[in-house]
Amino acid sequence: MISPLVAVTGASGEVGGRVARRLARTGVPVRLLGRDPSRLPDIPGSVAAPPAAYGDGEAMRRALDGAHTLFLVSAHESPDRTQEHIVAVDAALAAGVERVVYVSFLGAAPDATFTFARDHWHTEAHIRMTGVRHTFLRDSWYLAGIPAMTGADGILRGPGGDGRVSAVSHEDIADCASAVLLDEGTGHDGVVHDLTGPEAFTLAEAAAELSRRTGREIRYVPETREEAYASRAHYGAEEWEVAGWVTSYEAIAAGELATVSDAVSTLTGRPAQNLAGYLEENPDSYRHLLPEA
Repeated sequence: MISPLVAVTGASGEVGGRVARRLARTGVPVRLLGRDPSRLPDIPGSVAAPPAAYGDGEAMRRALDGAHTLFLVSAHESPDRTQEHIVAVDAALAAGVERVVYVSFLGAAPDATFTFARDHWHTEAHIRMTGVRHTFLRDSWYLAGIPAMTGADGILRGPGGDGRVSAVSHEDIADCASAVLLDEGTGHDGVVHDLTGPEAFTLAEAAAELSRRTGREIRYVPETREEAYASRAHYGAEEWEVAGWVTSYEAIAAGELATVSDAVSTLTGRPAQNLAGYLEENPDSYRHLLPEA
């Protein structure tokens, strides 16, 4: 019996690429979607769709023609992201897609502190409204983001207060997504899976773990909102983008990212990775923090 075709968006990214490889290894037919096919990975058992941007409904419809399931990784943050998602979902339904598995964000809500989490909630609401079979994977902060957001000066700064965050690895997200996509039953229909690490830690605790790993002092410096905007001004980013960066920390301070779920272990049959384990397996993630750097 031939498995239904799964269309994977974001296949050139950290989550989509991992998911596409996992599916292809099982023999599931996979179609890779992207606005620039030249950036799509070369994965045996997969084919690249014609170029398709989320906001281009006709291109998305053509790219999704014949697909049974759409694995929808959220578009890059932008003021129009929700509308792009809506266009992509509507194009999928027009192409005959019967199931959507959407990568959302932990605590998605219309009034979420983290401004980008509001985009996810509105996308979820639209998918629900269409009546299509769906599953939402609400992942927490990425574990990879902890060392990445720590400067070479050894400082992790932001308005996170003493709040906790249940950060999760890309590998765990991909394994969970693959488990859901490979289950052709209806057990995941209408279900929201919160994908988190096994513990929620403070940013000060994260800095301490980085200190143990690097052999130098790494500090967490809490900021006020005003200080956070000022310390990020040199990037020259637009106001909406800086607001997303700052409010992601404020969501931690507000306790909105402290949820710890057993979804990873339930879906994969193994424990979720913690920060110490992630750093041990990914030394390149903190190489810029080593004393010799």
